[in-house]
Amino acid sequence: MSRCTAPVNGHRLSSAAEACPACRGRNRSYGGYGSSYASSSYAPYSPPTSSGGGSGGRAKPRWSRAGSSVSYTTAQVQSLEPIRKTVERRAVEQSDLRDVFLCHAWGDRQGVAKELHELLVAAGVKVWFSEKDLGLGVPMMRAIDKGLANSRIGLVLVTPALLARLPQESVADKELSALLAGNNLVPIVHNTTYAALRNVSPLLASRTGLDTAEDSLAMVAEKIAELVAIPV
Repeated sequence: MSRCTAPVNGHRLSSAAEACPACRGRNRSYGGYGSSYASSSYAPYSPPTSSGGGSGGRAKPRWSRAGSSVSYTTAQVQSLEPIRKTVERRAVEQSDLRDVFLCHAWGDRQGVAKELHELLVAAGVKVWFSEKDLGLGVPMMRAIDKGLANSRIGLVLVTPALLARLPQESVADKELSALLAGNNLVPIVHNTTYAALRNVSPLLASRTGLDTAEDSLAMVAEKIAELVAIPV
């Protein structure tokens, strides 16, 4: 049986209906039936939008700022939605919390971690960062516990330095254990891959987040800034 081309080409015009191997001749044979069928039953085909499903599409998250030009993949929106809900819930429960706790390897503190911290602050994000908030003589674990408790969500900067430290049960590993307990952790993968992370920490690798292979570090900071922004 010949296949109708209406879903692809439309039958709004009689010439289009006549070109269809399944429907040609209906306008002549069935009087008004052919024209009614053409104009009402099928509209011209439009490709589906990328508002849902598929990591390669683009989507606009509900928390995106008005007029924002920041672009997200659908996979990013899906992975960040539970984090956004945590941000909103904790903003109601404790309005005086910092926006994020930045977890990083000690070896990155003067490099990429510091750069990310500065980009976040410039974007208006309130960050707990060890280089700024860990005072001299203050017990490290006590300060970290306080920082975790007083931040809405955590960011973990996944770098080769962090991957090298995790198997040694370092301070960063203890921070991750606390952050992994709920929907309040965004991994930021930098100069490494999720495959490499999976070999070291399958649990952390199961949390999708942001990757500087897809976005610049500055764009990552912009996305985090939108994620944690609460209208006043």
